[in-house]
Amino acid sequence: MSKPEIKNLGELKKSDYKSRSIKEELRANLLNNIKAGKNSFEGIHGYEHTVIPELERAILSKHNINLLGLRGQAKTRLARLMVQLLDEWIPVVEGSELNDDPLKPLSRYAQELIAEKGDDTPIVWLHREERFAEKLATPDVTVADLIGDVDPIKAANLKLSYADDRVLHFGMIPRANRCIFVINELPDLQARIQVALFNILQEGDIQIRGFKLRLPLDLQFVFTANPEDYTNRGSIVTPLKDRIGSQILTHYPENIEIARTITEQEAKRDGRNEEQVYVPSLAKDLLEQISFEARESEYIDVKSGVSARMSITAFENLLSTAERRSLMAGDDKTTVRLGDFMGMIPAITGKVELVYEGEQEGAASVAHTLIGDAIQTLFVTYFPEIKKLEKQNEKSPYDEVVTWFFDQSDFQLLDDLTEEEYKKMLDSVIPLQNLIDTHQPDLPKEDQYFMKEFILWALVEFKKLSKYRMTDGMRFKDLYGSYISGL
Repeated sequence: MSKPEIKNLGELKKSDYKSRSIKEELRANLLNNIKAGKNSFEGIHGYEHTVIPELERAILSKHNINLLGLRGQAKTRLARLMVQLLDEWIPVVEGSELNDDPLKPLSRYAQELIAEKGDDTPIVWLHREERFAEKLATPDVTVADLIGDVDPIKAANLKLSYADDRVLHFGMIPRANRCIFVINELPDLQARIQVALFNILQEGDIQIRGFKLRLPLDLQFVFTANPEDYTNRGSIVTPLKDRIGSQILTHYPENIEIARTITEQEAKRDGRNEEQVYVPSLAKDLLEQISFEARESEYIDVKSGVSARMSITAFENLLSTAERRSLMAGDDKTTVRLGDFMGMIPAITGKVELVYEGEQEGAASVAHTLIGDAIQTLFVTYFPEIKKLEKQNEKSPYDEVVTWFFDQSDFQLLDDLTEEEYKKMLDSVIPLQNLIDTHQPDLPKEDQYFMKEFILWALVEFKKLSKYRMTDGMRFKDLYGSYISGL
């Protein structure tokens, strides 16, 4: 809808415009979306049957909302998407600090202007994208920042006494009248600052330096908080919690398919590496499984959580690693290799909080462990399980591969191999192809080389082969042969 042409109060009164609160706007537009079967929260995945229904119920109930969850659970994204439920344009008294509704003026400025000019009062139109205000709760936030303070410069310029309410400078919250106002990480806000929000949320008045103004501000509050904050950095004071209508718990993706969808949506892929780097489906699953392993790891602080950003940045690093390798090897196109996963370790180590045992192991070592655990978890979904204890003389589907390495003195997958050399090396291990033909006959041809390397890494994790990281690549050997040779 284009911007309305109405320019003054008289024209507005003659139009079909009707004033309604922001909560009524959100409710009415959400109801219309529900009736039309339209998704009000596009781009949010995995919350269809959990968080979004609760959020919609809170909006229909006209509640202020607290989104409670660990980092990287799309809390702020949900709040920002609520903007799309607002009316596209609303009228505002021109020059008003508080986005005054011309039909229901709130501020002294707007009331005096309308009293003076009547139907000639000029109005402007505010787009919904400008009706979102956000504040990160940091320890240095003051009441003056949020609510307001006396402005001595204004008092001097207008020659007003401090007893006149025109000397007030309004803070972020009054200036966000008729907007969605988000306070991120609410428990980080000092308790005395949280107390300053009581009257705004419930009684509709604000208090600044002895002034008690009856300003029934029209706001939709959305707060976000991390459960960890309740014990580590602060808490939400009980009377404030009592004034927040709905508290909604967010969560991480419940399966790999949802996690993959989020990562592919959020990762920054340009046209160049989309054309140059092919990513097998198994590689995408493996990358997501690493995050699932991290959330269960004994080395990682569960209370801190493992953000979805870890998978996103790791995916970007994975693509860049493959792209850089192919450029150095002179290849126009390449497929992601399992060895490329070493290039995303910096994205993992920077995104997890380690417990004491993890600190002792070291961040890089924990990252390697997570990759190994993910390989073990996924391997059994593609191939027969490798049992820890096998009966003597019992045949295993992996005997041929292990025997091949027993007879082979050296097998190296170097980092700088060209695409042709890489494929030739893996093709030389003929039993790998036999395994794929037997257990994964429908695997796309372009995914087969990643699968071959995946089998080798899995056999290492299940103690069937040994693997050593060299300066310029990976070396695979028979497990017992390595013991004999002293490696």
